[in-house]
Amino acid sequence: MSILLAALALAGVNAPETITYETGRCFGSCPVYKVSVSADGQGTFEGRMFTAATGVRHFRVSKRQYVAFRRRLIASRPVGTVRLTPDNPACGPAPTDMPTTEIGWSGGGRKPAHLSLYMGCGGPKAQRMRETIRSAPEALPIAAFIGDRSAFIGKR
Repeated sequence: MSILLAALALAGVNAPETITYETGRCFGSCPVYKVSVSADGQGTFEGRMFTAATGVRHFRVSKRQYVAFRRRLIASRPVGTVRLTPDNPACGPAPTDMPTTEIGWSGGGRKPAHLSLYMGCGGPKAQRMRETIRSAPEALPIAAFIGDRSAFIGKR
């Protein structure tokens, strides 16, 4: 039994870093999807609502694309789990009907982390963080899966 536990623990340590980025619903037609990418180049896109592609699509990312995606998100990586949502006083006054973005980090020899960010939280002070997080998928080859987002850039 202890050998099995040790093997499972070792597998987690040696697993490539994986980042999962998931958009939630808004009041309207915001694209709702989940994308996971690993440092080893594997990617999965799942279009859920208001995306050009629905269902699961697999894709590859170059090291450069992965690093660019990671770089856009790394400053927002919390220690453990952080929820910056309207039920958290740190959110401050927030407009309603905005989507929530969930970002998870695992593997790569680090402890897992998770950020839940309501895209209306933080007011003007957090605008740069929200814009950086919102634009992160642009570093990945998934634009054709998402479809035209121009109506949502800078407006949500």
